[in-house]
Amino acid sequence: MVSLNEQQQSKGVLYTAASFTLWGLFPLYWKLMEHISSGEILAHRILWSFVFMCGILLYLKQVRPAMQTVKGLMMDGKALFSLLLSAILISVNWYVYIWAVNHHLMLEASLGYYINPLVSVLLGILFLKERLNKMQTIAILIAAAGVIISTVQYGSFPVVAFLLAFSFGFYGLIKKRMRFTSAIGLTIETLLLAPAALVYLFFFLKEPVVTMNPNSFGSLGLLFFAGVFTAVPLLLFSEGAKRIPLYQVGILQYIAPTITLFLGLFVYHEHLSAAKIVTFLCIWVAILLFTTSQLRIKKTADSH
Repeated sequence: MVSLNEQQQSKGVLYTAASFTLWGLFPLYWKLMEHISSGEILAHRILWSFVFMCGILLYLKQVRPAMQTVKGLMMDGKALFSLLLSAILISVNWYVYIWAVNHHLMLEASLGYYINPLVSVLLGILFLKERLNKMQTIAILIAAAGVIISTVQYGSFPVVAFLLAFSFGFYGLIKKRMRFTSAIGLTIETLLLAPAALVYLFFFLKEPVVTMNPNSFGSLGLLFFAGVFTAVPLLLFSEGAKRIPLYQVGILQYIAPTITLFLGLFVYHEHLSAAKIVTFLCIWVAILLFTTSQLRIKKTADSH
């Protein structure tokens, strides 16, 4: 008979794997909107995510806690600034990813999410005074070597990958210190970004495809569901991650960039240059070492 704890862990793995699978499949959705500028997609994504998240808060009965959180933020300038900064970082991350997918840089986008865990470790060292063990140090050095070799030999520094990895890494670093749910956090972040999104759409967007266009119902529908598809994986991840150990989350997170990599190679036929092969090989070796290190730490902790 399966215990209640095992059932919860199984659900956790299922929810978490589903969230990363959906994130990995996101390029299929963004490709449907190649005719819309990345800025217009981002602005609509922010607005519709906010609308959808308000509905989610109602469903989860978290409206009152959300209002209390907002009141608390209004009296805590430091916390409000941190949340605003996290909102800006996630909007940068969203924009770069959308832009990369629709400019045939899906492989580089996948690279960004492969190196993201290594970047997070590096930020932990710099800002949280965390320490690396020997295997983790080697992993970081190998990953860095892959990027340096690619840059020096082929003159192609992976700018998109680093923007994605560092924007999400700093986002995670800030969020690590916040004490409210993912649903409340995303709702407030999109609320903070909404005014800028509206101003951009109605005053700065030069060639709107959807905004102020009465004949664009199909594209508007795609943009509306971008808000839905933004929130659903996050909620699945939130429910899954709290049911399983962190090391399992760390292993499952590579589902997303792997799916994106396969989409780029086999569906959209992006070119895998020698420079990218070198970089990917180094990153994969680094990931293997890093994951092995995490499993060893877990095994040692369990034995005590």
